[in-house]
Amino acid sequence: MTKKKQTARANPPRAHTVSCSEDGPVVVEDQPLPKAVAETPLEQKSPAQWAYERLILYIKTFEEQLDNEHEVAMGFTGGDAGILRIEGIGFFDPDVLTFYGSDGGGTKTQLIQHISQLSVMLRALPKQVESAEPKRIGFRLAAEFEEGGAPEG
Repeated sequence: MTKKKQTARANPPRAHTVSCSEDGPVVVEDQPLPKAVAETPLEQKSPAQWAYERLILYIKTFEEQLDNEHEVAMGFTGGDAGILRIEGIGFFDPDVLTFYGSDGGGTKTQLIQHISQLSVMLRALPKQVESAEPKRIGFRLAAEFEEGGAPEG
């Protein structure tokens, strides 16, 4: 007997947000999941993959609201890791996320973090002077979803 791929999730993940104003920022919780993310049932994803996919959605939505003078960076809470200008994100099943980039001084930086410790703050930093256009990592990461190249569970 062949196993049929499940394309519709019986119980989609819950998300909710409330803003103090009607014209608040666009937020991930109010957007539908990209098809490639929604197609794979949560039970088939590792905690790392599911955290990675949602983080991409948060970064992309944050970047969509930035002007051409700013790029996204992450501030890591609960330690002295500081700020990381995001140049890449990855995951290693079942429970590790990796962040690649540079710190405020331009030093090459990589953070390897267990998902149980994940707590990040997205920040808008002025773009690097030598860059003609701001770097938009969220759009590159989200392209995996749109092209159907999201990692398999």
